[in-house]
Amino acid sequence: MDGHKPNKNIGRLLLDAGKLKLTDIELIIQSQNELGLRFGEAAVKLGMVTEDDILQIIAQQFDYPYLQSGEGGFNDELVAAYQPYTPQVEAIRSLRSQLLLRWFNEDHKQLALAGVGSGEGCSFTTANLAIVFSQLGQSTLVVDANLRNPRQHLLFNLGRRKGLSDYLAGSIGMDAVLNIPAFVDLSVLPAGTLPPNPQELLGRPAFKSLMKNLNKKYDVTLLDTPNGLLYADTLNIVAVTGAALLVMHKHHTRMSDALALQTLVANAKAQIVGVVLNEF
Repeated sequence: MDGHKPNKNIGRLLLDAGKLKLTDIELIIQSQNELGLRFGEAAVKLGMVTEDDILQIIAQQFDYPYLQSGEGGFNDELVAAYQPYTPQVEAIRSLRSQLLLRWFNEDHKQLALAGVGSGEGCSFTTANLAIVFSQLGQSTLVVDANLRNPRQHLLFNLGRRKGLSDYLAGSIGMDAVLNIPAFVDLSVLPAGTLPPNPQELLGRPAFKSLMKNLNKKYDVTLLDTPNGLLYADTLNIVAVTGAALLVMHKHHTRMSDALALQTLVANAKAQIVGVVLNEF
């Protein structure tokens, strides 16, 4: 690769972003030639930009969008949006790779994330995994199927609005699916109005029909679900998706509970494609 081309691209992108002026670029190129540095290194050394500025521009070069702290107004738990170079997010990208090898293909496009108990980080894992899938260029949808204690609308700062429950009740159409402008390939279907009968709603033919339609539209659909042992809703969901990713919390989840949920998922004729062990 021509070593000068990326430098010019970075300079132009920093210029377009208002981080540099033309006179700054001349000084940076001069320093770059004198010290034998790359463009970004010279710019940081001169104090004209920060390392975060350079990382974001490089991400832009390679179509790998992420946000600076506070940008977009999302919850800080969306670490894949704000902290893409941390070990935590690297682990989420590794999980994405494993799922691409083990599950996702033309025949398998949907996956339910099932927390063994409460506080396992199921919503956190669902949201961040969806972000890294979208960063790969996969058309990705998050469905908040936790109609008991939904959190995706909080994580993505969507406010209280109609969503899955309202669709299943027949009071709204597919306009309930919301695109997330900060990530071109990411959409969210929030939980919607908290219903008195979530298990019955998710057991309706309308849910199966919805998932069949979403299967045609999205490369990856991730479903956030309620406590897998406490609520039978999760079993209705995994029976439709055909697969579950179990989510556990280190030093919190009981092995007996994990084995119990594994049995329930198997009884629902769904496959367990892996286990996530969160550590907060």
